[in-house]
Amino acid sequence: MSKPKTVVPLHEPEFAGNEWKYVKSCLDTGWVSSGGAFVTRFERETAARLGAREAVAVVNGTAGLHLALRAAGVGPGDEVLVPSITFIATANAAAYQGAVPRFVDSEPYSLGMDPVKLEAWLEKNTRLAGKRRVERKSGRRVAACVPVHVFGHPARIVELAAICARYGIALIEDAAESLGSTYRGRACGSFGLAGCLSFNGNKTITTGGGGMVVSSNAAFAKRVRHLSTQAKKDAAVYLHDEVGYNYRLPNINAALGCAQLEGLDHALARKRRTAERYRDGLAGANGVSLVWEPAGARSNFWLNTARCDTPARAKRLQKRLNDAGYEARPLWTPCHRQPMFEKLSAGSLDTADALWRTCFNVPSSAALPGRAVDEIVRLLRRS
Repeated sequence: MSKPKTVVPLHEPEFAGNEWKYVKSCLDTGWVSSGGAFVTRFERETAARLGAREAVAVVNGTAGLHLALRAAGVGPGDEVLVPSITFIATANAAAYQGAVPRFVDSEPYSLGMDPVKLEAWLEKNTRLAGKRRVERKSGRRVAACVPVHVFGHPARIVELAAICARYGIALIEDAAESLGSTYRGRACGSFGLAGCLSFNGNKTITTGGGGMVVSSNAAFAKRVRHLSTQAKKDAAVYLHDEVGYNYRLPNINAALGCAQLEGLDHALARKRRTAERYRDGLAGANGVSLVWEPAGARSNFWLNTARCDTPARAKRLQKRLNDAGYEARPLWTPCHRQPMFEKLSAGSLDTADALWRTCFNVPSSAALPGRAVDEIVRLLRRS
């Protein structure tokens, strides 16, 4: 018997505001490329949303991470600390700079980088060489740490930031999934030297493809902007003073983003109600529960995540949902299990492996009907 086509996707965009109006304005005026008023507006409004001084709009979240690491001085032979439970872009961005990603284990509750294990590894395996923090065995500089707010659940970013400050390591937040999430009342993406957002089609708000680098360091943001525009020093004579990138977000995409930002609070409120409905519906269920926001945090619940007691149950429930037409997706294969990044752990990765085998995502769109949530819960609770 063939598998039915998925009728309820994991996450889909919603266009219910000024999207058509703003995009039409770009078409009517001809401002569709990397210049235009919507780019500036989108940057300004996103920075204000996160409480940051500056924001630079780029073509996607991966480009944002790449630019942030380069602007932070990460280069060939350096090491960059990243969680193993993350989309591969987090590690790839370090590799783009010729750096070596070093994978840190996760916390079972927040799903984010474990600050206790991070500090234990740094204390045991690194030393100061002048003003540089280097790994004892390889002598490579530990240049940056890139924690991720997984599925919109804030990592323990205050603790992680304090550790990075003590060890002299630049903190770049991968906030690709966490627009609207906060930790201790402060926006995710605003704690480090920079925060990097994604506006891919499956995110809480979308520009089709797009990203943003936010920072309260004006000099850092200026360098990110310079690199994102092919390092153009003099536009009149096309003089470029270093190798740069064609990473700026087009105006037509930014127009979509401005309209999406206007509806963000409404989307967040509906996503929270959906998450609460999942949580309450699964209360007391046999062997399955919903991953909830960590203490002191407020999650945007980008993707709701079911946690099972065994890998076998996780596989069985995923199949049951998919067969019923509800998309259920396993966690990303951990970075330390990817062929190009094997054997680069910063200590044990047992928790990351356990999360990978026992957790999966369930439909989480802002417009997901309550009756769909109830049906998914019924399928998850069925023995």
